[in-house]
Amino acid sequence: MKPSVFYGKRVNAQPRVRIPPEESEDSCLSDSAGSDEEYVPKTGDEESCSESDRGSSDEENVVKPGDGESSSESDMSSSEEEVQDQDAGDAGSDGKYVPEPGDEESNKSSSDEEVDSTSAQAARKTQKRQNKDKVAWKTVKQTQSSAKKVPEWQGALPDSDTIKQPVDYFRQFFDTELLALIVNQSNLYSTQENPNHALKLDQKELEQFIGTVLYMSVIRLPRSRSYWSKACRVEQVADVMPRDRWEEIKHFIHLNDNTAPNNSDRLFKIRPLIDSLLPKFQALPQDQMLSIDEQMVPFKGRSVLKQYIPKKPYKWGYKIFVLCDTKGLVHSFDVYAGKSDPPPGSQDIGASGNVVLKLAQVSEGSVNHLLYFDNWFSSLDLFVALANRGIPALATVRQNRLRGCSFSEDKKLKKKGRGTFEEQQAVVDRVEVRAVKWFDNRGVIVASTFASAQPVSFIERWDRKQRRKVSVQCPSIITLYNKFMGGVDALDALIAYYRIRIRSKKYYHRFFFHFVDMVVVNSWLLYRRDCDNMNVPRKKQKDLLAFKLSIAQALCMQGKDLSAKKRGRPLSDVEREFKKKQRRGPTKAIPTQDVRADAVGHWPQIDSLRQRCKFPKCTGHTSFKCTKCDVHLCLNKKKNCFRAFHV
Repeated sequence: MKPSVFYGKRVNAQPRVRIPPEESEDSCLSDSAGSDEEYVPKTGDEESCSESDRGSSDEENVVKPGDGESSSESDMSSSEEEVQDQDAGDAGSDGKYVPEPGDEESNKSSSDEEVDSTSAQAARKTQKRQNKDKVAWKTVKQTQSSAKKVPEWQGALPDSDTIKQPVDYFRQFFDTELLALIVNQSNLYSTQENPNHALKLDQKELEQFIGTVLYMSVIRLPRSRSYWSKACRVEQVADVMPRDRWEEIKHFIHLNDNTAPNNSDRLFKIRPLIDSLLPKFQALPQDQMLSIDEQMVPFKGRSVLKQYIPKKPYKWGYKIFVLCDTKGLVHSFDVYAGKSDPPPGSQDIGASGNVVLKLAQVSEGSVNHLLYFDNWFSSLDLFVALANRGIPALATVRQNRLRGCSFSEDKKLKKKGRGTFEEQQAVVDRVEVRAVKWFDNRGVIVASTFASAQPVSFIERWDRKQRRKVSVQCPSIITLYNKFMGGVDALDALIAYYRIRIRSKKYYHRFFFHFVDMVVVNSWLLYRRDCDNMNVPRKKQKDLLAFKLSIAQALCMQGKDLSAKKRGRPLSDVEREFKKKQRRGPTKAIPTQDVRADAVGHWPQIDSLRQRCKFPKCTGHTSFKCTKCDVHLCLNKKKNCFRAFHV
């Protein structure tokens, strides 16, 4: 390094004079005529350019007092002029440029200047975009006049005149068209798999299959074959359909044709089921308070659609976005299969926001439906898009999704005590948004287009230090969220009570059984709504268990002939008479024929109590009983019911 460069300005430095190049006719920077001769650098230009560069850099290194701003502005202007001159010189030559020794350093310096200019332009564009997207937030003073009025509902639920049977509510969703589609596709799939053996499934037998599945969800056994076994036979299932026929229907049940074009649809196997159920859910009358959340369908097998959500009770499974009311009644759903596109005519506001806009299409904006969702969906763009549709919304929100909004840290709020909150407001595209941060055990941020912090209520919380309950103030926006957000959670709880747990390696079986559970819950909620409209007391209304058993019984027996379904050995005289005795009243259970006739350990024993003989059509009383069967049987000179019972 030269000493003159190190210590500052160079003595007797010649100022660099840049000669503008001659412009040509095809130059995009000038209209003046010029020569088309090719520029050939002369020997010695390289040294002069390098010396002039050094001189200019040395002059820039010397900063005079008070010239900071002017020097920086002059540097920027000079660099921009150099870039423009260089561009003009390049555009003004039509001939091919032939580099000579010594031009490499000048090319590097010019390329560095171009990179600096482009990066500066990109930085300016980013700054402009941030200034455009930045939202001005104002702190709201907590007074009674700062409270916002919750919109009143302009709609009403229809009144019901009659209460239908439980199976009629179920058949409102699984109607004849859907059952016919499943029957046709199942028979087609069976023919494709084995042309020599037809399934021959009809709608009545399909209803019986669904009825047995509902019985299995209530009476749980570890294996499906256990319902037909001798040890734990379930009559409600085994008497309706033979075991092999039930497994055959389960194997071949199908919803769509495998040979049809699927257009890379991941839900191709269940698409007809979705297209049939979704319009029926969307046509149900809606209440004012609606919520959107994600639902997990438990599944741990291999599938591209399988998701993992660690904070859910069922962490592995398929994810469904559901629109519900506060009681869990489903109005719309969307099965997650990858990318979420916005609905037609809507702006793309991100994957999570597109889901909300898609599900909210079924809600009318003129009746003031209030929509609730959590922080996975929420953003300022979503609040604005819903408000433009006439749907006020309330949701928890993450701090980084509130552009320009800053709240105090949790440490500062913790020092002020539990129940401390801050409220800010902003206007985004002529839509007012209120955001409240409330500190309980930790800070939580809630935003809304219709609610505010006022009026403040008080709730009870357990204080660990004082070991007692204390009163904590709670903003109104937090109270509304806690009260009306749990619709999907209520739906999950109702389904989990009596979930169909039939195992299968086919992913569409898991979806089919889940939608059966969802339809049963929806039917029960509609039944409860009709009972409330008819002022039927809750004690006289059927609970979910009785409602589901009623549907299962009707599907298995209503309009079906069960006499041809029974197979196996005929009952013996003892068992036949015992069945008749059971119908008349309570009777003591007796062992099966296999246990009675095994001839092992059946010994007579004298009991201290005399009881009626358990042999059919015997009216005597005896004190003898079998040690293994534990039943009283006559054993004397006239009668030997003991021997006849064990033959």
